[in-house]
Amino acid sequence: MFDIKKVRKDFPILDRQVNGKRLVYLDSAATSQKPLSVIRSLTDYYENYNANIHRGIHTLSEEATEAFEVTREKIRQFIDAAEAREVIFTKNATEAINLVAQTYGRQNVLAGDEIAITPMEHHSNFVPWQQLAKEREAKLVFLPLTDDGQIDLAAAKKLITNKTRIVAVTQMSNVLGTINPINELAKLAHDAGAVLFVDGAQGIPHLQTSVRELDCDFLAFSMHKLLGPTGVGVLWGRETLLEAMPAFMTGGDMINYVSREKTTWNELPWKFEAGTPNIADVIASAAAIDYLNDLGMDNVRAHEIELVEYAIKGLQGLGDADIYGPLDATKRGGVISFNFKDVHPHDVGQILNDAGIAIRAGHHCCQPLMRDLGVMGTARASFYVYNTKEEVDILLDALKEADKVLGHVACR
Repeated sequence: MFDIKKVRKDFPILDRQVNGKRLVYLDSAATSQKPLSVIRSLTDYYENYNANIHRGIHTLSEEATEAFEVTREKIRQFIDAAEAREVIFTKNATEAINLVAQTYGRQNVLAGDEIAITPMEHHSNFVPWQQLAKEREAKLVFLPLTDDGQIDLAAAKKLITNKTRIVAVTQMSNVLGTINPINELAKLAHDAGAVLFVDGAQGIPHLQTSVRELDCDFLAFSMHKLLGPTGVGVLWGRETLLEAMPAFMTGGDMINYVSREKTTWNELPWKFEAGTPNIADVIASAAAIDYLNDLGMDNVRAHEIELVEYAIKGLQGLGDADIYGPLDATKRGGVISFNFKDVHPHDVGQILNDAGIAIRAGHHCCQPLMRDLGVMGTARASFYVYNTKEEVDILLDALKEADKVLGHVACR
């Protein structure tokens, strides 16, 4: 197990106060905090070798290009991809999903075909497929969930058929916390002749991930949820699929040759990286990967299970809190969504903020799931490498205090 005291010292923001109280940051599912190594990498780029990449022959440009491509290689290793050319930088996971929907999707989904997703998808892995289905006159098929928020594989086996062209599913739900059975879904998709797209935005920061072991065809995630900067997304795809896909955006750097009459595309991965990328943040992403590798993803996961198990037990002890998703900490990630009867989650979030505790409250960009759960929104506490059991206790004490503020409604 890693040294949590040492880890916390690496995150200077954790020393600040909010409303006169020590900050307790429990919103890492929205974005994680950044260690000093990531922050220093950003300033190092701007102080020492700020230049555009893939263009200049001067020293600064060559140094920036090398650092940029080193990050690509580190990400390849982090997700166990076969080739660095399969790793494409986007500005976020949402852009990566749209890239596949508007290239592979338009190329391969025809009228009458089906796209399978789940009700637990974030809007980013929902709306692009919904719009693609409408455009191509295809059908959006929902894989149902069990009562505890897991994909019903028996039902999925019947719904993924030879009409299915794409199965798009989150690796881990940002509301339910559910870790989905990607291997089983990959087999169902491939047996039906479909491809499996995985939204790894919530899963990659917490789980040792190998795209080869998962046997998926596409994987998308954002660096800012795994200790990296905002503005960097990653799309991994099988080389054969990426090669066959048309360009997503056109312009500078993604071209091979341009004449007045026609243009030919650059090779992978630059074919999908038009324009000047977010150079500094991509380079700083390497520091985030290094940090997680030093911690060890197995240790990250073990720490998370310990915290979630402790937090769920504590929430259950408060009274009639509704906790969504599997109660077994080994079947979920570091996200716990909950509600108290007749109490709006925004009220809970505001009272916790007064106590210096940052959680998320609302629909979490999962409005279809909220309707299925029969709620307007939930309160959500999400944990990461820098959180402690002591912070869980502070959260639980603040929820008890909320009971008093809300007229003994919240925690009966």
